[in-house]
Amino acid sequence: MKKFLAFILAALMLMTVFAACQQPATEDPTADPGESQDPADPTEKPDDPADPTDPPVESRPNQIIYGGTTEISGDFGRAMWTNGATDNMIQTLIDDYNTVTTDQFGNYVVNPTITENIEGVANEDGTKTFTITIKDGLTYNNGDPITALDFVVATLFAASPVAGDLGVTSAGYLMVVGGEEFRAGEATVLSGLRLIDENTFSMTVTTDYVPYYYDLGYASFSPMHPGFWFGEGWTVADDGEGCYFTHPDGLEYTADNVGDQVQTARYCADSTRVSAGPYNIVEFNKTALTATLEINPNYAGNFEGVKPSIEKIIIVKAEEETWFDMIKTGGFDVYDSISSGTEVNTALDYIEEGGEFDTVQFDRAGYGKIIFVCDFGPTQFVAVRQAIAHLLDRKDFANTFCSGWGSVVHGPYGLGHEMYLDSEELFAEELNTYEYSYDSAVALLEADGWTLDATGNAYESGVRYKEVTAEEAGSYKHNVTLDDGRILMPLIIEWGCSENNEVSDLIDVKLCQNPDTTAAGFQINRTIMTFSELLNYMYRQNVYGGEGDYETPTYNMLNLATSWNAAVYDQSYEWTQDPELIANGYNYIRLMDDQLDQLSMDMVYGVESGDYESYLDLWQQYIIRWNELLPELPLYSNVYVTMFPSWLEGYEQSTFWGFEEAILYCSIIGAE
Repeated sequence: MKKFLAFILAALMLMTVFAACQQPATEDPTADPGESQDPADPTEKPDDPADPTDPPVESRPNQIIYGGTTEISGDFGRAMWTNGATDNMIQTLIDDYNTVTTDQFGNYVVNPTITENIEGVANEDGTKTFTITIKDGLTYNNGDPITALDFVVATLFAASPVAGDLGVTSAGYLMVVGGEEFRAGEATVLSGLRLIDENTFSMTVTTDYVPYYYDLGYASFSPMHPGFWFGEGWTVADDGEGCYFTHPDGLEYTADNVGDQVQTARYCADSTRVSAGPYNIVEFNKTALTATLEINPNYAGNFEGVKPSIEKIIIVKAEEETWFDMIKTGGFDVYDSISSGTEVNTALDYIEEGGEFDTVQFDRAGYGKIIFVCDFGPTQFVAVRQAIAHLLDRKDFANTFCSGWGSVVHGPYGLGHEMYLDSEELFAEELNTYEYSYDSAVALLEADGWTLDATGNAYESGVRYKEVTAEEAGSYKHNVTLDDGRILMPLIIEWGCSENNEVSDLIDVKLCQNPDTTAAGFQINRTIMTFSELLNYMYRQNVYGGEGDYETPTYNMLNLATSWNAAVYDQSYEWTQDPELIANGYNYIRLMDDQLDQLSMDMVYGVESGDYESYLDLWQQYIIRWNELLPELPLYSNVYVTMFPSWLEGYEQSTFWGFEEAILYCSIIGAE
């Protein structure tokens, strides 16, 4: 997931670049998905007529049932909000008109279906202006015309004070000339965003963000219907000084005036939703966690002009306990990105025994992980994080979970990342692999002061304690204050994990129930919750609904996974120390380290587009520093396997080419 998720979510209209991006890889699809759309060669001879003795092709409904490994939260907003993997997939299928998008290899490309022209000009003052001209005749799913105005809406909203009030995660306003003043309410227009004519608009990037390694991403915009998102009458104007929101009744653009409509639009999941993608969402069942999409007849095509032919996509949650029975009985057709080695082997055995399915296999650009929350409790201390790493045999963990379909990684990267493949020799020398070692864990704890018991005497057995300052103690509920005023913090870890999760169960067995963990002085308390609740606790915001006290730090340790959907690896602001950005969802781990923060910025800002060697050098420094601080504990990076029916023709998936892209090129044999 994540955000991380997730980024990721993820890829990449301008707001996604603002929020969190991702990175380049060399893994190509095994065949060009566009081949299935090539027009027939008029010189070719027609196929031989069917033999009347051939068995008839089974008639099937023109639909596909997709089984996802993460649940749907119902948040179908833009990347500035969405973090769940399945939510992100749905959002991509319903909003796809990016001026710049990503291709089968995960790299940025201009989208000629949407864009007439893009021009980037370096200005004498060190800024850079991107001017985008869109094509005529584009419409939303409801038939409303799409003009240049619609493409500036999302950026204007994300840069506004309203976005901050509504929980948007975006640092984009910092990159646009005039953005800081506009966000602070000190300017009434966003001067760096210009609406030039009905088909043309521009954005000027500040000097602080020029150059940028993923330069073309600055020109990635997608349309956002102002009436649907903010209410009737709202539009954008530019009187020559920059863009601003306006309303015929003279209403002020505030959260009080538009906030309710934004939330309604964000969670709208029926035929009234105004969007511009290959599919429309027509139903979401929150109880069953299923969604139904139907083809958008107004869709102009993706960046290769491809339009979908499958009329309906039904999305369900694939449960670990029942997925195999669901596959065999037609409960769902596509089981996407299977990560468990046991499940992969079960799927392959079923196919070998005659199950009418095929598979695609590809290296994952991501990893499963334990997150350490670094601003309260024992996990604020790096020695504790490193000690936990030594008490979990990650090689054994990866072998058990992946069953030969993955391996351990030692930083925030996946097996499918190009930079990792170019750094294996260096990382073998520089990265701490945190080999399993009880003695190493104890030595780290003792050196860090975890040498007391609950009474302040020398530690002998049970839970270790450490004397801490009032600032370090914070409000951690397990602290003990002695009669002499000393504050002792116990080595008690509160762990939150999602329900029905094989990885969580394995962590429980191999870390929490490990006798060495107890002998080292740890107590790890496990709390099981829904995935949506886990994200709420991680972001310390009630983003996905629930009744917990999500704003109060509660869990020191969480486990989930992250994947990159594009070859863009941009971790800028992931380690920011700006309180406003943290409140908006950045640095949710809350690790404050100047060096890590600076490296995350330097490796993308200050490196010219195309200068891979400079980028790689800074990326390697970033990974090495991250590995030392260990804000997360990577558990595995695996080979993904997607299982799909033999009657789904043309399905090609790869590291940076997911179901949401691949399904547009497919057809169903025998579809009614």
